[in-house]
Formats: sequence, C-alpha cells, structure tokens
Amino acid sequence: MQSIFLDNPADRTYNNTYVFKTSPWVYLVKYLVIMPAFNEEKTIGHVIAEAQKNIPFCDILVINDGSEDGTKTIAASGNAAVVSHPFNLGYGAALQTGFRFAVKKGYDFVITMDADGQHVASSVQSLVAVMEEHEADVVIGSRFIGTGYRMSPVRKLGIALFSMVARGYTGINITDPTSGFQLINKKAFSYLAKGDNYPLDYPDVNIIMSLYKKNFKIVEAPVAMKENSSGKSMHNGLRPALYVIKMSLAIIMVLVRGRGR
Repeated sequence: MQSIFLDNPADRTYNNTYVFKTSPWVYLVKYLVIMPAFNEEKTIGHVIAEAQKNIPFCDILVINDGSEDGTKTIAASGNAAVVSHPFNLGYGAALQTGFRFAVKKGYDFVITMDADGQHVASSVQSLVAVMEEHEADVVIGSRFIGTGYRMSPVRKLGIALFSMVARGYTGINITDPTSGFQLINKKAFSYLAKGDNYPLDYPDVNIIMSLYKKNFKIVEAPVAMKENSSGKSMHNGLRPALYVIKMSLAIIMVLVRGRGR
C-alpha cells in the first residue's frame, strides 16, 4: 500500500487538504478512499482512474464483495489495493472491512465512495474543506444542496421521510441521509470498525442517529453526483419496501441501545 507521502516532494503541490499547520508544527495526514464493489467491472476502472486524477493525495482501497465478474482483476490493475470477501456480505459489511483496514494501517481519514461512478471524485475537496471549517467527525456529501439532482418521486419521498427522522432525533438538517459519499475521521471510523457498530446491509439514517448518540459531530457538504443510470441501487426495484422495514427496526435499535462506547 503506497503512502501519499512517498512521492517526491519537489513534484507535489501541498495544500491544506493533507498538510495541516498548527504553529509551530506542521503535520501530514493520510487519506483512504474505500470503494465497496459488487460486480462493477464496467465502471470500476474508470472510477479508480478519476479518483487518482482528482484526489491524488488519497490511497484507494476496493472491497471486492464477492464479485463474480472481473471487478477484482480490473481494480488491481488500476493500482488500487484490493481486499476480497469470499462471497457477497453486503454494502455495510464491505465498508466495515474498509474501516478495519484503515484502523490497522493507521489512516487519519476515510472517504467512502461508490464504485458505480455516481460519486464525483473532485467533490472530495468540498468534504475536506467543510470538515476543517466545522471540525466535524463526519461530513455527509449531499446531492441536494445547491443542485438540481433528479430522482424518482417515490425515492425522493423516502429520503424526505428519513431526513425528517434524522432531524427530529439530532436537530441537524440532514438533506441526504442515504448518501454514501462521506468523509470520516479516525475517531469515528475506529468506532464504526468495532463489533456490530455498523450494519451489514443498510448504513443510512440509523448510522447518523447512532453517531450522534455517541457524541460525534455530523455536518453536510454540497457535492456533485451523477444520476444513477445503471439501474443498480440498494434503494431500487422491490428493495425499498424491505429497506423501510429494516431501517425502521434499525432506528428502534438505536433508540434502545445505551450511550456507552
């Protein structure tokens, strides 16, 4: 795994996205992009290339979640680190594997991005800037702040419903609670890496509530997202009904669990 700080300093233009100055000290931090991927051979190569082009200060880790196509081979050929599950465990399980990798390797921040190309890598700069400004633990990338992002009325209604739930519990106006485009600091992802602190399938408003309950600071930042034209989403097809049921149960579990870390 190559560190961003192994590059020749003469060839690098440092900025405050990964060089932090606290007079008289200057210290460097390590960022890891975590990409869960399940049968994404059509997009994974391009997504990795775009990330390397737009956020060269980040290392890239692909969690191959039991793919049956060429996802693993293409990701490895793109100079990304790859960790493979023996079979499909779910989106949340893939992210938790990434969190545990980040803890083990000593990363300071992780960025969670989808492997289907929906998340625009250049928007990571917005996440970083907002985290620095607000000294947050988690920054959620919102496709709805200052954009005209389009989606089906049914899905938009569902997002609005869970946004209300999140706001009612946390007092924070979370416009995009199902966004998987996030920047998370070490304190928060170290917590999420432990035990059953992260769900195997749907890590959405329940995780926002859980993190808030543990006193982590959560904010949103505007990001660019491409409309999902692949038709693959854990919120599409017949899944929304199951999603609502599972998420409702997950919310109840957050409410009844204690505050201890």
